[in-house]
Amino acid sequence: MSDGSVRADKWLWSVRLFKTRSAAAQACRLNQVMIEDQAVKPSRAVRVDDIFVVKHGPIDRTLRVKATLEKRVGAKRLEEFVEELTPPEAWEALREVRAQNQQNRVYKGEDGGRPTKRDRRQMDAFESQESPS
Repeated sequence: MSDGSVRADKWLWSVRLFKTRSAAAQACRLNQVMIEDQAVKPSRAVRVDDIFVVKHGPIDRTLRVKATLEKRVGAKRLEEFVEELTPPEAWEALREVRAQNQQNRVYKGEDGGRPTKRDRRQMDAFESQESPS
């Protein structure tokens, strides 16, 4: 844990918001990370009590920096470094979007992937029975 400040991309990666540091930097460049309603560059210094808003999928996560750190930490230790301020309504909206996406899957065969040749033939036969040709 460092006393001063640390780069924004490094902090976002170290508190496990992004899988890689380059993904965190890319999110900063795409204006998906804000501090005090201002877009954050990857090199911006992060200090204790900064409030981040991170566009993470369909929701905007709001986080407060409790402490800065240089290295990635385990998931169990995250509470020491970041406070989640995202409202519960946003998490509920995320659950709804995920449930809707689960229902909207196009094809879910036996193996969970693409239709097999046999499945394809059965679908073609069914479609040809329906059409009044």
